[in-house]
Amino acid sequence: MSAREPALLTLAHSPDSDDLVMWWPLTGMHGPDGRAIEGELGRPAIESDRFAFRTIAEDIQELNRRAIERADYDITAISAHTYPHVRERYAITSCGGSFGEGYGPKVVVRDDSNVRTTEDLASRNTRIGVPGMNTTAMLVFGLMMRRHDADWDPDARCAPMRFDTIVSSVLDEETDAGLLIHEEQLLAEDRGLRVIADLGQWWAEHGAGPLPLGLNVIKRDLDERFGPGAMAEVASLLTASIRLARERASDSRHFLLLHAEDRPEWRDDALVDEYLARYVSASAADMGDAGAGAIQDLLIRGAEAGLSPHPGEVDVIRT
Repeated sequence: MSAREPALLTLAHSPDSDDLVMWWPLTGMHGPDGRAIEGELGRPAIESDRFAFRTIAEDIQELNRRAIERADYDITAISAHTYPHVRERYAITSCGGSFGEGYGPKVVVRDDSNVRTTEDLASRNTRIGVPGMNTTAMLVFGLMMRRHDADWDPDARCAPMRFDTIVSSVLDEETDAGLLIHEEQLLAEDRGLRVIADLGQWWAEHGAGPLPLGLNVIKRDLDERFGPGAMAEVASLLTASIRLARERASDSRHFLLLHAEDRPEWRDDALVDEYLARYVSASAADMGDAGAGAIQDLLIRGAEAGLSPHPGEVDVIRT
């Protein structure tokens, strides 16, 4: 590597719209074929002499698994529930997280189902489609269900699957209920499903602060590999990217449209605006003390319920 060539860091994120738009300022806009689009938007809007970034989109549960088993991405999205498993190798950045403030993942059933409440789910031999056992949605769902039944067993009742297949699994009666994340949570009722619980609303009544959902984490060895201060420098670049994506909202929508061939909901301006307002919010640029405290609270509650390892002291890189 020449002295002038920046180090290429891998930046993994989930394929939903909020994660997608946060990072285009670091890489420039690319089409579905991976090629940079023509013109200024195809070039990075934020540049660094030391670092460049290669984005990788993968399902959140796959990112959770990879962070736990391999820890090979330099920067990656993970579920907050996954953090206790990877805390020795990754640190949380103050940016890139998603929080539900009175809203969050939804528990749904078919409109004609005789299941009316989550207590019904706990008391009957039901099967629930979930977006991965290490997702935060799964952790909060488990906390809710344990309030109905202290012996409720997530491994026996839940069927992990890709987040975008859960709706069809419920409609096709492969599962009795589903736990929806990402944009799927906004489309449930339009698809013939009935919402029986909003985990964000439940957490607002039982938790402390906003509901932590996804986190952005970076490898702790960056300072060893690239010199003291590298972790903080990278975190600052990530923060700048999110702030610019928020400021240039019309460009962010344009970027989504470039990738909307398999995601027709991204052509719905009202839906996209609602979702991005929720999850590419000011707290995505900086979670602050409230966000860090909410993560600590959630994970300690999960550990006390036997649903998650103890997180220790949650440390966040502030920029």
